[in-house]
Amino acid sequence: MAGASSGLQSKRELGKATRDAFGRALEALGADHPEVVVVDGDVGNSTRTEWFGKKYPNRFFNVGIAESNLVGVAAGLAASNKTAVIASFAAFITCNAYDQLRMSVAYPGMNVKVVGSHAGISIGEDGASQMGIEDVALMCALPGFVVIVPSDEGSAKAATKAMLEYKGPVYLRCGRPEVPKLYPEGQVPFQIGKANKLRDGKDLTIVANGIMVAMALDAAEALVGEGIEARVLDMHTVKPIDRDALVSAAKETGAMVVAEEHLAHGGLGSVVAYTLAESHPVPIRFVNLLDTFAESGAPDALLKKYGLTAAKIVEAGRSAAGAKKR
Repeated sequence: MAGASSGLQSKRELGKATRDAFGRALEALGADHPEVVVVDGDVGNSTRTEWFGKKYPNRFFNVGIAESNLVGVAAGLAASNKTAVIASFAAFITCNAYDQLRMSVAYPGMNVKVVGSHAGISIGEDGASQMGIEDVALMCALPGFVVIVPSDEGSAKAATKAMLEYKGPVYLRCGRPEVPKLYPEGQVPFQIGKANKLRDGKDLTIVANGIMVAMALDAAEALVGEGIEARVLDMHTVKPIDRDALVSAAKETGAMVVAEEHLAHGGLGSVVAYTLAESHPVPIRFVNLLDTFAESGAPDALLKKYGLTAAKIVEAGRSAAGAKKR
């Protein structure tokens, strides 16, 4: 099956990892955005910010393995009218420097762009200490932050551009493995807070982001054989959520599945449930990491063990669609 070696169980053609797409987009956009400076925590070869640094050495700062200082330096640069992009592993930048993100970036509303690379369990063998699985919840909790989780190479490039053009704090979540291509080259509709409908359907809506979008599409195709037509929404922006797309989908399809590479609490599923609970409640099922850390292992094996697969989405979709008929 194509994609097995990448840690993504999908039959679709593989593209670049979202961290690679971010790095190339940042490098390319540097010329159009002379106000952009990049600060890294000594992991530029992994976050791919080193590509920007090689092209613009006077606008690149490596503060070492010191995430709290990383955020403080970026906040100071933003206070000097720079657009500060900071990058590290998602687990490091959100967990190690949360107080600084809260008080130095969110509270004063600084124009700092926080990029969390190596998110989720799909980083594989590095293990639980380096798997950012709570990052979306943490960043959504900070007032004023926009939170973006792109699904493929094209959407990651588009998200990087939108992030740099947005005035205010943004969190961009990126991953390590190569991911299936979902959008044609150069044809990615991307607007912060606006979901992309990748497939229409009348019986069920599957809401997903990140690596789970490809699996959502695979699941939707499989559900056709069971007589269930599933709509698929790429909910790349978790905050602000596309309320209109969710309410319309709830009214028109009557059931939902939310799939994400994140813990159950505080991520995309929580935001979708909160939104629909006060607007248009429907049966919802969730595909996520539940309430557990993962372990070291091959990406595909981890995704299968912890239920982040198209088969699990099919199972959840069958349950949600059946619940609305009772």
